[in-house]
Amino acid sequence: MIKTILITGTSSGIGKATVLAFAKMGWNVAATQRTPEKEQDFSIYPNVKLYALDVTSLESIQHAFTQVQKDFGKIEVVVNNAGYGVDGAFEEMSDEIIEKQFDTNVFGLMRITREAIKLMRPTGGGKIIQISSMGGKITFPLYSIYHATKFAVEGFTESLHYEVAQFNIQLKLVEPGPIVTDFYGRSRQFVKPITTKSYDGFIDKFNTAAEKVMKDAEGPEVVAKTIYKAATDSTNQMRFPVGKPGPLLLILRKLLSDKLYFLMVRKSYNL
Repeated sequence: MIKTILITGTSSGIGKATVLAFAKMGWNVAATQRTPEKEQDFSIYPNVKLYALDVTSLESIQHAFTQVQKDFGKIEVVVNNAGYGVDGAFEEMSDEIIEKQFDTNVFGLMRITREAIKLMRPTGGGKIIQISSMGGKITFPLYSIYHATKFAVEGFTESLHYEVAQFNIQLKLVEPGPIVTDFYGRSRQFVKPITTKSYDGFIDKFNTAAEKVMKDAEGPEVVAKTIYKAATDSTNQMRFPVGKPGPLLLILRKLLSDKLYFLMVRKSYNL
């Protein structure tokens, strides 16, 4: 029987690569975007259907889930990929910026997860895959509120898995490291103080080091392969780190003391 997967945030990057990966493997794919009318790359795949979905709107989510059920019936896998990153000096971040970051990365993910549970519980279960980040377990400079959202996703998912296991619903966390996507390009929201130059030197050092890291970053296809692995995994493995040097850094964070880890990060960014 052909399985169906619903994926959020499919207009670019990891989401788009994941749609293509599952389509090529013969799955029915419900690809959701805020503006699906602009999508051009999925038209050659008859097993891919586009749906309008904004994770910050419960009405939009419920409407999309209803339409997907009508078209495909049972949904075996839901991938919570929609999200973006804010970085910069926390002092300059307004409540609006912080709330928007959490509304998408945390509350949006929770809304999708809740609707997926409602759908999967009566139909025998399924898998919900949360696209977290290595930044949900370790931290770097200038990403304070982004890290806060991903730490929240990790804790939320880990706790929730206990209560939904009885319904044969599995929760998986995919934790990408640096990946070449719009996250570091047009989707980046960088906040730089405009009333003080006190952070300028720190920010310059950070940006220089970050550019070097991205030169060796892998493409979103490697994450899509890992998502497929998580979707077809029959074990109780929860976390799937991917994208060098992410898996290595996660191991080092477990092995090193706070003092040594913080020193390593400071040296990496010449701070």
